Amino acid sequence: MKKEKTFIIGHKNPDTDSICSAIAYADIKSRTSKGSFVARRAGQINEETEFVLKYFHMDAPAYLPDVGTQVKDMDIHMTPGAEKSMSVKRAWNLMREHNAVTLPITDKEGMLEGIITTGDIATSYMDAYDSTLLSEARTQYRSIADTLDGQVLVGNEHGYFIKGKVLVGSAHPDMMESYIESDDMVILANRAEDQLCAIENNASCLIICLGAKVSQTIQRLAAERECVIITTPYDTFTVARLIYQSIPVKYFMKKDNLITFRSDDFTDKVKEVMTKNRYRAFPVVDKRGKYIGTVSRRNLLNIKKKKLILVDHNEKSQAVDNIDEAEILEIIDHHRIGSLETFQPVMFRNQPVGCTATIMYQIYGENYLDIPRNIAGLLCAAILSDTLMFRSPTCTEKDKEAAQELAKIAGIDMHAFAAEMFHAGSNLEDKTPEEIFYQDYKKFIADEVVFGVGQISFMSEEELQSVKERLLPYMAKECGKHGVQMVFFMLTNIIKESTELLCYGEGAEALVMEAFHTEVEEGSCRLKGVVSRKKQLIPRFMAALQQQ
Repeated sequence: MKKEKTFIIGHKNPDTDSICSAIAYADIKSRTSKGSFVARRAGQINEETEFVLKYFHMDAPAYLPDVGTQVKDMDIHMTPGAEKSMSVKRAWNLMREHNAVTLPITDKEGMLEGIITTGDIATSYMDAYDSTLLSEARTQYRSIADTLDGQVLVGNEHGYFIKGKVLVGSAHPDMMESYIESDDMVILANRAEDQLCAIENNASCLIICLGAKVSQTIQRLAAERECVIITTPYDTFTVARLIYQSIPVKYFMKKDNLITFRSDDFTDKVKEVMTKNRYRAFPVVDKRGKYIGTVSRRNLLNIKKKKLILVDHNEKSQAVDNIDEAEILEIIDHHRIGSLETFQPVMFRNQPVGCTATIMYQIYGENYLDIPRNIAGLLCAAILSDTLMFRSPTCTEKDKEAAQELAKIAGIDMHAFAAEMFHAGSNLEDKTPEEIFYQDYKKFIADEVVFGVGQISFMSEEELQSVKERLLPYMAKECGKHGVQMVFFMLTNIIKESTELLCYGEGAEALVMEAFHTEVEEGSCRLKGVVSRKKQLIPRFMAALQQQ
């Protein structure tokens, strides 16, 4: 049985802590709990995180931008696909066996070619007044024999009935001569003279009923004239009633404008389609168009929500898209308690430390788990990044102790490694203003005010100024999108332990002046000693907005 996955994921626009903590907690849960636990990311990784992952030979978690329910989360009915050459009778039996109202028709590679429903089969019976229907459908003799529980006695069972009509030879031979035409299929009993009459009138196939024996003479004449003979235990009435069930499903199946769903389609769109098209079942295919199964409106009632564990955030505005449709199992964070709500109680671990990776280090110890060398490197890098090499006011003694122990396990020199890491993160020459802006960007909500704050750390003033010139015009472009009224960007100098704050939007300069009692000139101001968005900038903004 396939294990249900639990996704461990950080916030949008993930930083090094968000990615590395997700990887570490997936390792912890896999070693301490039953089930399948996998790390995911809700956005693109930045240059710094990419450097860290490569340095410790780790792959980036797969991208999961939306956790809304999808078709693959539904209870897919695994109705097998049928070949288009299958008879209507076999298709009907297959549908009954699997309690299905829709039978997908697939090719040898499993690609969807069409569908046939119970309604299509019922219609085929109602329209069976045309005596040439069997030949128009190019019905195979083997299929006819199978439908009638008989056998092909003379002729090629792989051949096809492609011309002529179907009729019952119940009249006197003299009369039969007047209505049997070349290539007709004739349903007969055991009278040899009737069989001979049909052969002499160039019938293409004889159906001999009631299991009657066919003489060697008749068999020889039929073979000479390339006339197929099929014997069946049924009487003529039953044969006439059953024979149309031998028609291949390709004759009745729908193959144009099929309504199908991909397994990765989101169910909100699926609901709309199902509402507008009142079919009983809809085929599901994978990304390559290969058939998987079927779903119906009833399957929408028991959708399995994606299971999540959130790390390094608890704000809904920072969470992966459609977080409301997922089931949150745990939250591990080091930020203020935000706006995220859950449907049921969850394990919520929130500690006033400088980095979520520090909490991960503690959890390894609490569970008496050895920390793999590469994961120790990731966690150490995350602490150095989040605490700005212990310069951030968010940094605690616990962060320093954890980083030192992790560095020993990973076998790295913290200071030398941090210099390389921060340099990689500030190398933004090949990035667009949009990529820089969203590299580490978070949205916050205070009552009815929505504002966004981005941050990048630098080792030199020259790097900081080059990015500033590119960012200011872009901030004006982004303000107003997604309901954001004000945008701010922190250009943090790690060495000088200061930040140049860029701001844009109505009320942005007034908010900065209220929070920090400093003048804003040409959209920026210098904040000495301010390096932490979480502990120094956001709390002051929130307090100022509450006073307003």
